[in-house]
Amino acid sequence: MYKFAAFVVKMFLSIFGRVKVLDKEKLPKSGSYVIACTHTGFVDILWLGIATLPTEIHYMAKKELFQNKPLKWLMESLHAFPVDRENPGPSAIKTPRKLLKEGKVVGIFPSGTRSSEDVPLKRGAVTIAVHGDVPIVPAAYVGPNNFKDLFKRIKPRLIYGEPIHLPEGMSKKEGMEVLMHQLDQEMRSLQSKIQ
Repeated sequence: MYKFAAFVVKMFLSIFGRVKVLDKEKLPKSGSYVIACTHTGFVDILWLGIATLPTEIHYMAKKELFQNKPLKWLMESLHAFPVDRENPGPSAIKTPRKLLKEGKVVGIFPSGTRSSEDVPLKRGAVTIAVHGDVPIVPAAYVGPNNFKDLFKRIKPRLIYGEPIHLPEGMSKKEGMEVLMHQLDQEMRSLQSKIQ
């Protein structure tokens, strides 16, 4: 279902212009990982999923998106799973850890908001990667954010960075702080490259 939904979405989005994808070869060829991408609207979620094919991404998405039946169907078709942002319980970590253990790829938007403002990264991506013992692949997107932008034919661009690993010989607690800083720097750097 994922590939069919991705094909339909790709056909629709391509009407407004094709995405330019940079450095896709940096994605790990095998094994699980967390992909952390900048987030300013709903279009970046769709282009990230399409650009990363044939690898399928399991998205962490806010629970509110699952309250509308057609949207819930789309989210589930795109392997999204709900998380309560206001009160993240154990399942916020449990579900993605289970997916990573199964060899899947988990997609997270660490800024946790659809905003172009400079917001600090949430700890979720790093926590999940560290506890899942997998690397984080930073990514950045620039382009249309919503339907209005699509009609303006703003050219979408997406770039991937080198996978980031927990530093060797460092405790998880220390390593998470280092990773948070590194991920933040990498995502800013990638974003500036494609502005």
